[in-house]
Amino acid sequence: MRRRRRKRELLRIKLKSYDHKLVDLSSRRIVETVMATGAKVKGPVPLPVKKEIYCVLRSPHVDKRSGEHFEIRTHKRLIDIYDANERTMEELKRLELPPGVDIEIKFIA
Repeated sequence: MRRRRRKRELLRIKLKSYDHKLVDLSSRRIVETVMATGAKVKGPVPLPVKKEIYCVLRSPHVDKRSGEHFEIRTHKRLIDIYDANERTMEELKRLELPPGVDIEIKFIA
């Protein structure tokens, strides 16, 4: 006879920023806050860095072959929180993160 696994409620937090230090600091704060409330944490898991490269012409008229390249790197981290309770949610709402960090929270049942 097979055992049925109980579905676990899961909070998935995805952090994005152009600065890797801000993402690491924010993820460390989130993990410390969640661990203090008694919930289980998996992560932070570093996701691949998205690198966007832009080519800009140096001069609008003459030097077509002369261009400068700029890049923007987006660093991402993923944190999964299991067995979250109301206290965990309240602490996450109260948590202040540095500006420049985009946070996305999903509830997966």
